[in-house]
Amino acid sequence: MKVLIIEDERHAVSRLKTLIGETMPEAEVDGGLDSVSVAVSWLKNNPAPDLIFCDIQLADGLSFEIFEKVEVKSPIIFTTAYDQYAIRAFKLNSLDYLLKPIDPKEFKAAAEKFRQMNTIPQLDMSLLKSLLHQETKEFKTRFLVKFGEKIQSIPALEVSFFFSEERVTFLQHQSGRKYVLDYALDQLEGILNPKQFFRLNRKYIAAIESIAEIHTYSNSRLKIRLKDCPDNDILVSREKVGALKEWLDG
Repeated sequence: MKVLIIEDERHAVSRLKTLIGETMPEAEVDGGLDSVSVAVSWLKNNPAPDLIFCDIQLADGLSFEIFEKVEVKSPIIFTTAYDQYAIRAFKLNSLDYLLKPIDPKEFKAAAEKFRQMNTIPQLDMSLLKSLLHQETKEFKTRFLVKFGEKIQSIPALEVSFFFSEERVTFLQHQSGRKYVLDYALDQLEGILNPKQFFRLNRKYIAAIESIAEIHTYSNSRLKIRLKDCPDNDILVSREKVGALKEWLDG
C-alpha cells in the first residue's frame, strides 16, 4: 500500500511517519512534499497512491489548489492546525481530517475508516472548489465599540489583541486603548482571520504584530509578551506550541 504525505513541516512529517508505521505497518510512505507545485508535479508523474495525508496550508498556498491542477482519485485525510467550519464540512465527502497536534486515537480511527472503505471514492471537485472559496472567505474586518457616549468602528487590522477579564471581553487597540466587546473569545476565534490572529490560551487572542517577545518556559511551553500588555504571564500550552510556530512562520 502506497501512502503519500503532503506536508511542509518536518516535525509534522516525522510525526505522521511514526503514526503510519505504528498503525499501518504495511504502508510504503512517500513524502513529505512541501508545496503545491511539488505535489502537483509528483501526482502528475507517479502512480496514484492508495491514501494521501495532506496539510491545508503549504509553503506556497492552500493545498486545495493541488486538486484544481491535477485530477486526484485517491482518498485524502487532511491535517490542519485550524478547526474551521469548511474543514469539518469536508467529512461529508467520506474524507477525514486530523487536527494538529495529531491525537494517536484519532489517527487510528481515521486509518480504520480507510481500511473499511470498499472502493476508492473519486473526489468531488465542485466541493473542493466550494471549500477553497470558504477558506478564502472574508472574515470580520471591523468591530463596533462604545467609548463614553460615542460609538466607533474599529478595523480588525488596528487590533493588537483581545482578552477576557472577569467574564468580560476586551479589544485592545494599537493605541493602547481598550474597549468592551459583546463577544466571547470562543465566538471571536470563529470569525477572525486565522492568518492574522491566534488563540494563545483561554484569555488571549493576539494579532501577529502585537507579539513583542517569545520565551521558552517549563514543560515545553512558551511565554509570550504582548505590546502594551501588563500581563507578563501569558503562557502557550505544549499542545499549541506547534500550531503557534506554524502560524508565526506564515
